[in-house]
This record gives sequence, structure tokens and C-alpha cells, in this order.
Amino acid sequence: MKASVGDRLVTASSVVDGPVRDGRVLELRHPDGSPPYLVEWSDTGERTLVFPGPDTHVEHYDPDDVVQASTPPAALTAWSVQVTIQRDGGRTTAHAVLTGGAPPTVTAVGEDGHATRNPDDPEAPAIGDEIAVARALRRLADRLVDAAESQIEQSTGRPAHVQG
Repeated sequence: MKASVGDRLVTASSVVDGPVRDGRVLELRHPDGSPPYLVEWSDTGERTLVFPGPDTHVEHYDPDDVVQASTPPAALTAWSVQVTIQRDGGRTTAHAVLTGGAPPTVTAVGEDGHATRNPDDPEAPAIGDEIAVARALRRLADRLVDAAESQIEQSTGRPAHVQG
């Protein structure tokens, strides 16, 4: 594997249906472009020294793909959702926080609630996590729709209902 500064490193998840990580190569440790690479990850902004494995590939930087400064950039907005999970005994709670949007910060809480497992089934905390996160994200989505409806009503002076 060979990379150059500016190339994109893409790493597949080691877990089925897990997230793919990508980052920009910031620095080479060898002049021939061989690993390791100093990479800044797009999901966390963290910089780490990476020794890529077989689950990683390089997308080479092409300066011709870069929008020239004379071209007005497209309107881009980045929103981020941070989800934290807390387990307390048999109960799981997820907190979802959206930042960067309008309104600037929206929060929601979801719990695994009354989801119970069959006593014959093995413990699977990941399932409680999934239920709690799904409920927190659903509540977050509902709050965003409510905020949009409120803004529409304020600007038009009429009741608004956004179809889901």
C-alpha cells in the first residue's frame, strides 16, 4: 500500500454492519509512501499513527477534483449527533444531542423502557443499547419536526403540520 499526503484512508469495520472510518493522510513516515501514516479521522478529528491492515484502502488525492477558489463553494452545513449510553442495572438510557442545526442544540432521551427478554435467552446488553438509542433518535427527530412546524407557523401566521 502506498499513500501520499492528502489521500483518504478508508477502513472497513471489523464488525458486520459496523461503521466505515475514513481520514486524511497528514504525514508520511517513509518517502516511498509506505505505512505508517499520520491520519486525521473525519468522525472524531483525532490524529493517530496508522498501520493499515487488509481492511483498509487508499483513495488517492486528485487536485483536479478540488473546487477552484474562483468557483463559489456550495452551501454546506454540518450537523453532528452525539449519543451517550448509560446502563444502570437492567435499564439502559441513551442521550442524543444534535449540534450545529437550527435550533443550535437539540437533546432527547430514550430508554429501553419495558423491553424485557425471555429469561431463557442469554444477556445481550447491545440490544438494550439499540432500543434506547433508537428511541432517543426518534425523539430527537420528533423535536426537530416540532421546531420546524413552530418556525413555519411563526413565519406564516398559520398552523403547520410537517408530514413525517
